[in-house]
Amino acid sequence: MSIKKIAVLGTGANGAGIGADLARAGVDVTFIEQWPENVEAIRADGVHVKTPYDATTTSVRALHLCEVATLREQFDLVFLLVKAYDTRWACELIKPYVKSDGMVVGLQNGMTVDDVLDVFGPARTLGAVIEVCAAMYVPGLVERHTPASESWFALGGVTPEAHERAPEVAEILRHAGAVEVVDDIRSAKWMKLAVNAGELVPSAIVNLPLLQAAKLPGMHDFMIRAGKEAIRAAIGLGHQVVPIFGIDAIDPEDPEGFVDVMLDAVYRKWSGPETRTTVLQDWLKNRHCEVNEVNGLVVSANKTLGGTCPVNSRTVEIAHQIERGELEAGPENAVLLVGT
Repeated sequence: MSIKKIAVLGTGANGAGIGADLARAGVDVTFIEQWPENVEAIRADGVHVKTPYDATTTSVRALHLCEVATLREQFDLVFLLVKAYDTRWACELIKPYVKSDGMVVGLQNGMTVDDVLDVFGPARTLGAVIEVCAAMYVPGLVERHTPASESWFALGGVTPEAHERAPEVAEILRHAGAVEVVDDIRSAKWMKLAVNAGELVPSAIVNLPLLQAAKLPGMHDFMIRAGKEAIRAAIGLGHQVVPIFGIDAIDPEDPEGFVDVMLDAVYRKWSGPETRTTVLQDWLKNRHCEVNEVNGLVVSANKTLGGTCPVNSRTVEIAHQIERGELEAGPENAVLLVGT
């Protein structure tokens, strides 16, 4: 496969930032987005990306979802950056416009690799782990807290045939950050999910940037406990403790210690004073979050294994109350979590 035409399906903060990196590198990339105002802003003025070090504006081709049906070409590669719960319909939407040997990569939280695989088959699916810190509150403007030089990805196939194609995709993605091709992508994704279980929803429940949330009494310990419940679930399902984020200093014999190391790394390397997790960003935009695909997955895995996970269960319960409008996110909710 020779990768010439690429689509980024889902161009919010991460998708637009990554897509802009590709475009600036000379890659033929098309944005496909479900937020109408974002598409129109990018068409009018390009995609603006602000990092701690510089600001760029990049002209790109941007399509509304409804305009996908007007496409006459097919793509060699699709990067999916929609929410985890949108993965399956997004795959069905883009399927007719992906070449028969084209690859699809879910640069997402959660275990979306199986949804992609179900639509495109194992030979055309690559799983991925992504560690990028960004936000988008204004259409067309990405606040990228970690530029390409500080972003990290892992890629891997779930079959040997797909895995053989990972290096070529990695070469493209390296325009947006460091990329590792890993042999056990399912385990790597579970490692990221364990980190996400601790940080994403708990900090949003108290309506604070991550570093501020972690300083509330008992919250850091609560986040660690959530991550450790996830690690136990991963091991129970047969997954391995593997390095992610380019950090090799982990002990496979101390799986729960992995959570301490990785959450500390997120605090130090991928969080600034105003960094809000993707879940809090969703709630600020009145969108549903990925709690079911992250903490909820830990809960369902533990049920399958015959165990319990009170911290993740409590996280799901409180998040659902907030999304139903029964509770407002705020620092006072910390007491509802830390007493679990």
